[in-house]
Amino acid sequence: MSQDPADTVASPAAAPSRHGPLAGFRILEMVGVGPAPFAAMWFADMGADVVRIDRPGQRFNQTRRDILNRGRRSLAVDLKRPGAAGIVLRLVAGADALIEGFRPGVMERLGLGPSECLARNPRLVYGRMTGWGQDGPLAARAGHDITYLAFTGILGAIGPAEGRPTPPLNLIADFGGGGMLLIAGVLAALLERARSGRGQVVDAAMMEGASLLNAMTWSYIAKRHWLPEREANLFDGGAPFYGTYRCADGRYVALGAIEPEFWTIFLDRCGIDDPLLHAHQRDRARWPELRSRLAAIFATRSRDEWCAMVDGTDACLAPVLDFAEAARHPHATARHAYGTHDGTIQPAPAPRFSRSRPTIAGSSPLIGEHSHAVLAESGFAAEEIALLEQAGIIAQARPEEGDGSHQGSDPRAG
Repeated sequence: MSQDPADTVASPAAAPSRHGPLAGFRILEMVGVGPAPFAAMWFADMGADVVRIDRPGQRFNQTRRDILNRGRRSLAVDLKRPGAAGIVLRLVAGADALIEGFRPGVMERLGLGPSECLARNPRLVYGRMTGWGQDGPLAARAGHDITYLAFTGILGAIGPAEGRPTPPLNLIADFGGGGMLLIAGVLAALLERARSGRGQVVDAAMMEGASLLNAMTWSYIAKRHWLPEREANLFDGGAPFYGTYRCADGRYVALGAIEPEFWTIFLDRCGIDDPLLHAHQRDRARWPELRSRLAAIFATRSRDEWCAMVDGTDACLAPVLDFAEAARHPHATARHAYGTHDGTIQPAPAPRFSRSRPTIAGSSPLIGEHSHAVLAESGFAAEEIALLEQAGIIAQARPEEGDGSHQGSDPRAG
C-alpha cells in the first residue's frame, strides 16, 4: 500500500493530515461529473488524499457548494498541450489509484490510458467509470442514469400502472450502480494488491451495476413471483401494505408493514377494524380493493396524526419527508447524519467506524486551487512549476477568481 517502500515515489509527504480508514492512500481523480466524483468524495471522506485533475477554465459547475467535490485538492492541467500527460504520469508514480469517467478511448488519446499509467506504476489501481463499459456495441454512446435504467428493465418497473415509468431521481445507475460499484471495485483491487503486489484495471459500468442492484427482483422472476405489470408486485406499490398514501393535509405516509405481525400492529394502533384488511393481507387478487380502502382511510387524518398513532411501535408507518424535514428529524439530528459546511447543509460521511472516524476533509476546491502545492509535493522544482504555468500547461487559482463557478457542458462527452 502507499506507505510501503515500493510506493514512495512522488510521495505526498506534505499533504494535509487526514483521518479515516483510508488515511495514507492517494487517489487521482480525472475531472468529471456524477458517479466518479461521488466515488472520489467518498474516498476523501474516508481519509484518502484525493487530488482532482481539473481543466483550466472548464465550463461546467465547480463551486464551494458542489458537495460532490468536497474534501479534495485541485490541480488544473491542460491535457491537450504537449507534455501535460507527463505531469499526470509523475503523479501516477506515487498514487494508489486513479479514477476516471470519460468515454472509452479518451484517456488513451490523452496518453494516460492503463498501459501508460501501469507502466509508470505497476501497483496502480485504475478505476474506469462509464455507462456501458469499455467495450460492446453501445460503449461509445452517450447516456445518463435514465438511459441505463431503461436498458436494465428497472425503469419499466417503476411508476403507476396506468401511467408513465417514473425516473427514481438519478440514484440507481449514477450513484448506486455507478459510484458505489466503482468504490467497491477499487477497494477490492486494493485488497488484492496487498497479496499480489500488482495493480489492475476496474471496468465499472452503470448499466451492469444497476442490474446487479436488482438481483433480488431477478430472484422473484426466477421463482415466478413477479408480474410484468407495474403496481402488481410486492415492492412496486402493488401490495397495499407497501406503498404511499395521501393524507388529509395533502402530505403522504409510507407504509411498509410486510410481515403479518407488523401489519397487525399497524391496523390495531390506527384503529382500523375493517375485516377485509385484517383477513386478506396476502391475497394478491384483492390487493386493489385493499389499497382503495386504505387510501380512503388515510385521507381522513393528517400525515403527522397518523404517524403519532403508531409512534414507538413496529407498524412500519413513516412520514414522507421533504429534504429540509429529513435534515431536521430527531433521529438524523441524534446521529449527526447531516452537517453544515461552507454554509451548505450536506450528508455526513458514512458509514461509521469504531476507531477510524471519517470526516469532511475540506471544502470543494476552486479549479487549480492547489496546483503549486501538489506539484511541489510530487517533486517538481519551483522553477519548473513557474515555466509550466507560463506556458499555460497548468493553472493556479487566485483568490480574486471567486468561487470558481462555471456553467456548461458535461465532461463525460470526452
